[in-house]
Amino acid sequence: MTGVRAFIGLGSNLDEPEQQVLRACQELVTLSNTACLRCSSLYRSRPLGPQDQPDFINAVAELRTGLAPERLLEELQRIETSHGRVRGGERWGPRPLDLDLLLFADRVIRTPRLTVPHPGLGQRGFVLYPLLEIAGPELEIPGHGPLGPLAAACARGGLERLAASVGEPD
Repeated sequence: MTGVRAFIGLGSNLDEPEQQVLRACQELVTLSNTACLRCSSLYRSRPLGPQDQPDFINAVAELRTGLAPERLLEELQRIETSHGRVRGGERWGPRPLDLDLLLFADRVIRTPRLTVPHPGLGQRGFVLYPLLEIAGPELEIPGHGPLGPLAAACARGGLERLAASVGEPD
């Protein structure tokens, strides 16, 4: 398949979070003109925002896609909605599913709807460590440099690897 390499952050802390993330990884296979190449292990992390909510389950998926970045974002939001995600709630609050477009090839994108690389990516262990697991330390993060040193400089902050790599989706 032709297309570009993109990475998606997956997270959930409601309604059986592990199953939400695993199902979403499988659903990435259904995106048009897109192949889901692999998904990282599952990781447990403390909430980024309000602490009076359950821990999050996180993972990162690697895609090869022919979709334009904004179209890919629309498809990710469609999957979130199918999992019960309602937009406009509490910032960094609990949610059944969160899918973030982390990287889209080597592009830097700044539109009213989309910022890539994802804001805060360089300070979020729950993104950096699963990304490192599937992409390797040489992956270049536009505006940040190679992934290896970026992850090494980011504290794990209680991040816990739960399961071996989800691997390649069906």
